[in-house]
Amino acid sequence: MSVSTAAADQTVCAPLPVLGRDVTVPLVTGGEVTYAALDYAASAPALQRVWDDVAAYAPYYGSVHRGAGYLSQLSTDLFENARRTVAEFLDCRADDQVVFTRATTDSLNLLARALPAGCEVFVFETEHHASLLPWKDARVTYLDAPRTPQQAVRTLEEALAARDPHGPALVCVTGASNVTGELWPVRELAAAAHAHGARIVLDAAQLAPHHPVSVRDLDVDWVAFSGHKLYAPFGAGVLAGRADWLREADPYLAGGGASRRVTRREDGGVDVEWHESAARHEAGSPNVIGAYSIASACKALTEAGFDTLVARERYLIEKVRTGLAEVPAVRVLSLFGDDAPRVGVISFVVEGWNSSHFAAALSAEYGIGVRDGLFCAHPLVRTLLGGAPENQGECGAPEAAPGEKSLNAIRVSFGAGTPDEHVDRFVTAVRELVTEGARWTYRTQDGRCVPAV
Repeated sequence: MSVSTAAADQTVCAPLPVLGRDVTVPLVTGGEVTYAALDYAASAPALQRVWDDVAAYAPYYGSVHRGAGYLSQLSTDLFENARRTVAEFLDCRADDQVVFTRATTDSLNLLARALPAGCEVFVFETEHHASLLPWKDARVTYLDAPRTPQQAVRTLEEALAARDPHGPALVCVTGASNVTGELWPVRELAAAAHAHGARIVLDAAQLAPHHPVSVRDLDVDWVAFSGHKLYAPFGAGVLAGRADWLREADPYLAGGGASRRVTRREDGGVDVEWHESAARHEAGSPNVIGAYSIASACKALTEAGFDTLVARERYLIEKVRTGLAEVPAVRVLSLFGDDAPRVGVISFVVEGWNSSHFAAALSAEYGIGVRDGLFCAHPLVRTLLGGAPENQGECGAPEAAPGEKSLNAIRVSFGAGTPDEHVDRFVTAVRELVTEGARWTYRTQDGRCVPAV
């Protein structure tokens, strides 16, 4: 999409109102500026619509499922309606379950606990740690980073063809990279998995806030995503999909809500009959407000229209990529190449700059919030930067002082609530920092670059 064409689309869809859009922050050089939140891939700001919905409900908050009072009944209806709203948002099948969790990480760990005995798991090294690490009780095959979508499909097909076709298997894949923003060929990977008798779970943490996700159309078995990336506050997430593995597994947490009946045996022990519904994996008092906020965000994005939101985001992506391309010292990281479709997540390095130093200067001198480090995707970032995959590093922490060579990167990310001014300010700031240098002195503190005072 050209900028001129997208500009026309952009006028149809203004940024969606989000919390914090008028917050001002101090600059080390003096004065204040409106904060430019460009770290959506970590946590997107809450939609004003979502916040208003939660605020309207808050006085009516009550316990769910087991209360006889009016507020408990109201909260129970709201909680279960939220489940139905999420199912509609994901275009789930009629017999799919929607389980509310704490986040994508929690969702995938839940699924990992529900794997049948002897299950093999196949996962690309390019995954976020939430997708890469939960499978400790299974036989895991880690697949090398592909350099094209077609190579991704071939790599998976070859790996699946070599497995025992009679045992259970699961493929875990992202929908959009949290490092490069590139879209993965989910539908084709799902077809490859099913052709070899495997199931597939989609990590939609970065995809769902930017593009519609249809369980039916993509033909995936499960989808996991987080509310805090979907413009919803509070710690809630979703695992939605096939019920059988979830129904046959022991509850993720044992306790009230997951149990249908508990009785004492004559020998003094306890017998438990567990629920077969989503409640089986939702023990304890659920995060009703978190679930409601996710449902509210699903409705808001659907009503805004993904076609319009995607068109405007493409316009912003083009502005950022064009601006960065005009700065020779900047190298944008990519697996699939410049022409690959992507969401509003772009990572890059700047020649001669430690990434933590650069990000600190963007914040302190321009009021721009980005992220630096390895983005909880260490193998992928090190592959893109040419680093050895066995190198150690704490998530998000730089590995060198300002001015030294560092194996980390800078990530800018944006979405439905991002105004043009934030993107324009970012592009200008990158150009000025590269050509003129920082206007302030920085020092290392607790592994990070901070302004010297």
